[in-house]
Amino acid sequence: MSFISPVATDASGAPKQTGSMQSLGKDDFLQLLVTKLQYQDPLSPMADEDFIAQLAQFSSLEQMNNIAEGISTSNQWDFLQMQSINNTMASGLIGKDVKASYKGIYLDTDNKPEIAFTIGQDAASVQLIVRDSTGVTIATITKDNVKAGVNTVKWDGKDSLGNRAPEGYYTVEAVATNSEGESFTPSLSLVGTVTSIVYREGVAYLKVNGMEIPMGDILAIGEPGAFDKDEG
Repeated sequence: MSFISPVATDASGAPKQTGSMQSLGKDDFLQLLVTKLQYQDPLSPMADEDFIAQLAQFSSLEQMNNIAEGISTSNQWDFLQMQSINNTMASGLIGKDVKASYKGIYLDTDNKPEIAFTIGQDAASVQLIVRDSTGVTIATITKDNVKAGVNTVKWDGKDSLGNRAPEGYYTVEAVATNSEGESFTPSLSLVGTVTSIVYREGVAYLKVNGMEIPMGDILAIGEPGAFDKDEG
């Protein structure tokens, strides 16, 4: 028993690309033009001006395609050049003090990241929620009786079941509660000295107080001791 498929197929039965899935390039355009010339009516051949106009369209299409390819290549080179400049600049920050605001931490095979946070008032407790790239909570770290100012909590790198979490980048959310039971949000920020540079997938991370901070998260750079007053 035969049936009519609602999906257009080619001679081999594979679905054809239609509508927005189709993409015609300069080679397809040239093939269409050659096919049209091959099967034109000899009693009514294509007029010279029509032929010239279509050739001009093909030439224009080829030029636009070449321009698009050139822009794409230029963008790739610009990105690589900017990445190289950033990496070179990063090495010059070793020994400098920096202020940084961040959203997450990087866990490698054996480190125990310190999570720095700042609160403007004393807190009865502070919870730091560590999540993976999919948003799943991996660990919750609680610190009680926290004084106002800059504080740190060390994560042992283990999940809530006591297993070592996989290497990768984890986001951190901080929630604090004062003595009256009111909630407020600590600032995930730190002040420290850049001790080394770590490169991961071509991106430079600054090692500060045991944490790896992307250059884009750095708020200020100064000589050693420049931000000591901000820590109080």
